[in-house]
Amino acid sequence: MLSHVPALAELAKTWKFLELWVDPVLFPPKILMLICDQDGTCGIFNPTSDYKLVVAHSNYQAAQEWLLEDEYERVKGQLLAEEVM
Repeated sequence: MLSHVPALAELAKTWKFLELWVDPVLFPPKILMLICDQDGTCGIFNPTSDYKLVVAHSNYQAAQEWLLEDEYERVKGQLLAEEVM
């Protein structure tokens, strides 16, 4: 997973899993990527804005609560690093 975006480039070395979250109210739906690192920290990225880091959290629960507060819904499943590497 090579990236020209610095924040994602660093995560490419140590990411644990990735989830897609969608705001189903908007059309077309707004999509965000939640990427969690091996140490538990998580970043939320906007793929439509050159994968810009939207917000970072110290753990998955905090990131999930942030997304749920803005009424995002998780797309079923996770992409695990061990399945890709």
